[in-house]
Amino acid sequence: MTDMDALAGRLSDRLGPRGIIREPALLERYLSEQRGRYESVAPFVARPATADEVAETVFICAEARCAVIPQGGNTGLVGGAVVTRDRPGILLSLERLRHVREIDTVGDTMTVEAGCILADIQEAAREHDRLFPLSLGAEGSCQIGGNLSTNAGGTNVLRYGNARDLVLGLEVVLADGRIWHGLRKLRKDNTGYDLKQLFLGSEGTLGIITAATLRLFPLPRQRATAIAAVRDVPAALALLGLTRARAGGALTGFEYIAGPALEMVLAHVPGTRAPLAERHAHYVLIELASEDAETSLRERLENILGDAFEREFVTDAALAQSETQSEQFWRLRETIPEAQKPEGASIKHDISVPIDRIDTFIREALERAAALAPGVRPVVFGHLGDGNIHFNLSQPVGAVTADFLARWDEVNEAIDAIAVGLGGSFSAEHGVGLTKRRALDRHKSELEIELMGRLKAALDPAGLLNPGKIFD
Repeated sequence: MTDMDALAGRLSDRLGPRGIIREPALLERYLSEQRGRYESVAPFVARPATADEVAETVFICAEARCAVIPQGGNTGLVGGAVVTRDRPGILLSLERLRHVREIDTVGDTMTVEAGCILADIQEAAREHDRLFPLSLGAEGSCQIGGNLSTNAGGTNVLRYGNARDLVLGLEVVLADGRIWHGLRKLRKDNTGYDLKQLFLGSEGTLGIITAATLRLFPLPRQRATAIAAVRDVPAALALLGLTRARAGGALTGFEYIAGPALEMVLAHVPGTRAPLAERHAHYVLIELASEDAETSLRERLENILGDAFEREFVTDAALAQSETQSEQFWRLRETIPEAQKPEGASIKHDISVPIDRIDTFIREALERAAALAPGVRPVVFGHLGDGNIHFNLSQPVGAVTADFLARWDEVNEAIDAIAVGLGGSFSAEHGVGLTKRRALDRHKSELEIELMGRLKAALDPAGLLNPGKIFD
């Protein structure tokens, strides 16, 4: 049993008075879990300020046989940064690693530390007339280290890819306290295994990311945004195909919003308003962006929607007339999770399927959810352009919250099975953490589990990095 008082004292001597937090009132924000499903019980939080201090913290904890649970902005949705009673340890917050080390506008790269807030990285790139395209609802508080450790997705995956596609190099603290200095800016390097890919998406179970070299892109000079009502999901997919064909690389966002999801936003999010005169069952949010300031994207999108009207994919549409209205349209999409909260508990799914099977998934999942939980209220939305659907289920009106949430595993298993059966994934962008460990065992092959276990054993033989996440 680790002597936590002695460990805290040793770490405090190394990290200084700001490096350890033990007071209950100050610990609270680190221990809270986004969905309220898990109790985090860390005795203290270590807050190193440099990669060397992270390495020394990990080394000291390894000597004491104490587990280390890394935490970024604590915005994760699968319990990946929680210290559980059965796997005791300390929280290691990366929040003090906040430096932008370099911005290279010739090579279009940016080297940042793990604790940098995503929105701050976006702004720093913008100040240099560049774009860092990773964008998601929590960007005002999430940290890039957490984004990379979970391979975050977001609204720009369609054009720029997931988080792992935006990384050229990493600096990582290993389980024994050594630092892998992999902050390379190379676009091409065929000298063996691409080691950075091991740590991207590994949720801190193989190493702790302390810095990353990121790809930058030209800053768009114009964008065009529209919300369109579509006849049904197949019509939304037909519109996606038409937009891809006509807009090409200018298509950056294509989001699906089911009618009930939009209604919750309009009911509970102040300042929102219906984008169209009449209510509809299915909507899509489309965005085009381009570095070319000459060709009118607004005109191009208007022509695409006109063609879609003629083909009867679209029944109504509104094209944003200003940057402010574009932001209002996006707010309708991004505040859906917030709007669900006043409606009671919800059982959430973050699935992906091949794009041509999205309609099948939604139909089968709706039927199964209704059979399992009569009266349940589906809230369906997501990144239609890359096949990622958030299939959330709000509790029936008048239901007892505890009774509804008690069925979380049963409902998840049924919905996940539909997605996997269609060639999809039970976790598209949120990760595995604690929430989806059972699903990993159910849906990954024995060989995949074996290979992942070998990697874990090789890089963290004592099992001290984020134990219980991904693996039992």
